[in-house]
Amino acid sequence: MRMTTERWTSATVYPDMWTDPDHDPREALAKPVGEKETLWNYLRHYRITLEMKCDGLDAEQLARRSVPPSTMSLLGLVRHLAHVEQSWFRRVLRGQADTPKLFGKSEENPDADFDGAVADPAVVEAAWATWRREVTAADQWLAELPEEELGRTVLRGSDEIPVRDVLVHMVEEYARHVGHADLLRECIDGRVGQ
Repeated sequence: MRMTTERWTSATVYPDMWTDPDHDPREALAKPVGEKETLWNYLRHYRITLEMKCDGLDAEQLARRSVPPSTMSLLGLVRHLAHVEQSWFRRVLRGQADTPKLFGKSEENPDADFDGAVADPAVVEAAWATWRREVTAADQWLAELPEEELGRTVLRGSDEIPVRDVLVHMVEEYARHVGHADLLRECIDGRVGQ
């Protein structure tokens, strides 16, 4: 016997969407002007989408590993993306390479962000606080970045990378993981959509 999950949505206009366009917080983002604003706008869009995909879930649901044997969970994604924000914006773009990595992540424990995503409200609260702190720090740095600096290169190890490429990579990183979040959320309660 095949079990079906009820598809949940708060949309009234388009039942296959997460929410109606008039209530979608991403629709309120300003129309970007210029390359930096465009990249930043996409990044903000995906950050909001991550928050939407996690909205209304408890600690057990956020930590649920819906696709065994993967260690990926929505909570793991929040922790991972906090690490990614810190790694690229603090360690690479700001040159703070000595900043300790988040969540005990190391060469010996590369999946600590996912492995430590356990169903504990304190872990959930800490993950969101860390993610929001890193997003705020990244946005402060971006707000001060002159458009003409996008072509400047920064060092990541021994590689020189244009700032522009880092921002494109951040958009790519979020886009990929928000796709994972879509599937994880649908497995939890059937909620689907944009």
